[in-house]
Amino acid sequence: MDMEIRVATLAERRYSYSQSGQIEGQTGCIGHLRGDMGSNGTGFYLSWEDHRGDLKTQEFKDEFDEVVNALRFNEEYSGVFKNRQSLSDFCHAHPESSIAPERREFCFRVNTAKYAYLMRLNPNQGDYNLYIYCYLQEYLDQHMEQARKGIRFITPDYQERFRIPDGDMIRIIQPDGQYSDRVCRYIDEAHFELDGDGWNNLLHICQFAEQMERCLNTVIPLRSSLPEQCYGTLTDTGAVVILKRGETGYYKTDIPFTSREEAHALANEYNEKLGVTKAQAEAMKSGSMFGWACPAADPQNYNEQGQPIKPKHNDRGDSR
Repeated sequence: MDMEIRVATLAERRYSYSQSGQIEGQTGCIGHLRGDMGSNGTGFYLSWEDHRGDLKTQEFKDEFDEVVNALRFNEEYSGVFKNRQSLSDFCHAHPESSIAPERREFCFRVNTAKYAYLMRLNPNQGDYNLYIYCYLQEYLDQHMEQARKGIRFITPDYQERFRIPDGDMIRIIQPDGQYSDRVCRYIDEAHFELDGDGWNNLLHICQFAEQMERCLNTVIPLRSSLPEQCYGTLTDTGAVVILKRGETGYYKTDIPFTSREEAHALANEYNEKLGVTKAQAEAMKSGSMFGWACPAADPQNYNEQGQPIKPKHNDRGDSR
């Protein structure tokens, strides 16, 4: 059996968790395996949960046994599941696979000719040490390719307001100023899922737009490509301020003002320490001033120097 193991992409990592029935159906999610290596780190205790039992063929079961055994006993694959120490060594040898530092989880993808396995690994004692979500590779890749289009948010008359990547969040702001943040998942060009209490529904984009209009709610994107906050300078006074994602206006700082040049340099220095790029800082500034749904609030519309990227125009050639 030919088998490839690699670090999962950011998009693939979403599928190392249980999804809704709609997404599991589209991605051909057969089920998932959960494993624990016990208190001494050398055990191997497993449980299985079906997601699409109709896809759990004998062919799949035979191959999955072979995959798990190869990861456990075959040194060609680093003996990932040999014990908890081997699992830990493998994960920490690939720090780029970390899902998030505070979660202490790592994600990998295993490909065979027909199936794809998304592995979420946790080498810490007291937690489940592995989850393996099993997919028909063709279904999963097809769904992910479609999801790259992003989720459209429109007006009730079908005018596009903005798009967000699959898995990003929106903020729904009520007329009294209260708001809720919701994760959105791509279903198809006209449908998405909105997570949260009472919202775990399949929605048509026009249905959602009409519902928001009836309730007098405002919807803005909370792009994951933007930081939670960054530093900026005011156009009129030059003072250094803090900008927060999804919020209009700014927060004052106690940084003394000496000159516009120094204030600008300080804001750049602080942002660099936070890991905020110039493109992100400019997008945050535009969002805080002009609204988060505008194109200027998306960092992909700036170059590395924080300068706006001019839109491409169709070449009209020599036509008159």
